[in-house]
Amino acid sequence: MSLIEVKNLEKIYHDEAITPALQGLTFNIEAGEFVAIMGPSGSGKSTLLHILGFLDRPTAGEYRFDGKTMDEYSDEELARVRNGKMGFVFQTFNLLRRTNVLDNVKLPLFYSDVKPSDWDKKALEAIGSVEMSHRLNHEPSQLSGGEQQRVAIARAIVNNPLIVFADEPTGNLDSKSGGQVMEIIESLHASGRTVILITHETYTAEFAQRIIRIKDGLIESDEKVKNRHHANSHQFIK
Repeated sequence: MSLIEVKNLEKIYHDEAITPALQGLTFNIEAGEFVAIMGPSGSGKSTLLHILGFLDRPTAGEYRFDGKTMDEYSDEELARVRNGKMGFVFQTFNLLRRTNVLDNVKLPLFYSDVKPSDWDKKALEAIGSVEMSHRLNHEPSQLSGGEQQRVAIARAIVNNPLIVFADEPTGNLDSKSGGQVMEIIESLHASGRTVILITHETYTAEFAQRIIRIKDGLIESDEKVKNRHHANSHQFIK
């Protein structure tokens, strides 16, 4: 059984006009895979990510996560899966302003089964794994973009999720910071996690094992990556 099973997935937006965002996508993703979903702006890749992350519902078709369809989860179960089994990294970081690094990373633990007495320990481990322990008491405005994204990754993995969704994680970064963030994401995969990367950049997509290209809501190609980038080291995620 695949971790993610998508069959004839459709998403139609009914705004001023009827806009088909996804038009019958079918694919599976196995546990432990690193998959990049590529496509130009407006191709439907972010819509797909929102459905895969239980942030939106499809109009038609079927999506199974860990063996169950969205309709088989109660609203409470959906929230628990999103918080405990999924980690999210966004282009805009989405960190809380006026809240330091430690408290930003601890946030998902408030909604978990982890004992409050263990929150600091788990948060410190996640922060250490992205080499941000020296910034514990800094607020996002005091950090560079690359540092903010590292904190966002620590927050995404603090509950030890099965899968990490990364939506254009290098989109707001310079090339050096972007490369460092991609090394961390590759390290997440090397440690055994499933990673789904949304990107329009070929360089970042080539860190993945497989690239699904979508255009106008359709799968254009689904291929293994031949010339895969490898980080020089995996020191980030122990």
